[in-house]
Amino acid sequence: MAGTDYTSGVLKARPERIAGPGAAKPGRQPLGLDVRRDGAVLVPDGLDPAVPAPLIVALHGAGGIASHIIDLVAPQAQQHGIIVLAPESRGLTWDVIRGGYGRDVAFIDRALATVFGIHPIDPARIAVAGFSDGASYALSLGVVNGELFDHILAFSPGFMVPTKTADTPRIFVSHGTQDEVLPIDPCSRRIVPSLRRAGYDVDYREFDGGHVVPPGMVDRAVARFLG
Repeated sequence: MAGTDYTSGVLKARPERIAGPGAAKPGRQPLGLDVRRDGAVLVPDGLDPAVPAPLIVALHGAGGIASHIIDLVAPQAQQHGIIVLAPESRGLTWDVIRGGYGRDVAFIDRALATVFGIHPIDPARIAVAGFSDGASYALSLGVVNGELFDHILAFSPGFMVPTKTADTPRIFVSHGTQDEVLPIDPCSRRIVPSLRRAGYDVDYREFDGGHVVPPGMVDRAVARFLG
């Protein structure tokens, strides 16, 4: 949003302020907000235009694109009628990892406003999710914007750097015990106890594997989100 300072990581868009008409076209479409690094939105089949839908904001890993993260959650989104928004970072990875909040937060805010404008969204069922660097960013943005996100779904995160905290979103974290990209000991095994000490409700799952997202972990995360 023009003139807004995003260095705190705070998102301004809210579904209550932008009432979508419920005319979203089913399928996967580009956001249409940037010609170079854009993103996509997945609208499942059969949504009732009069019923607010749940939303997952899905964040790709370093060097990734929207399709990578949408592919992870698409089966569950189609099954449960969840809209998925997958914005792309302005650079190869998310801004705070490169030095501070700013351009990516602004772009995510624009992307959220776009989605809020095409279909009604249930304000009580909005999650931010991500894999790898996207998981680190989801944790960071999620606790900063707890008034917007009621759930955070973090698959193999490396760290979190919130500027503040707001409310207490419920958190799901999974991590492979054989992860060689973001090793589990200095990452999730450090992050999760810190979150619990701070009072967050965290469902933490380790699995025998590397830097991947097993389908079963997506199933568990989405079930917790919708439960």
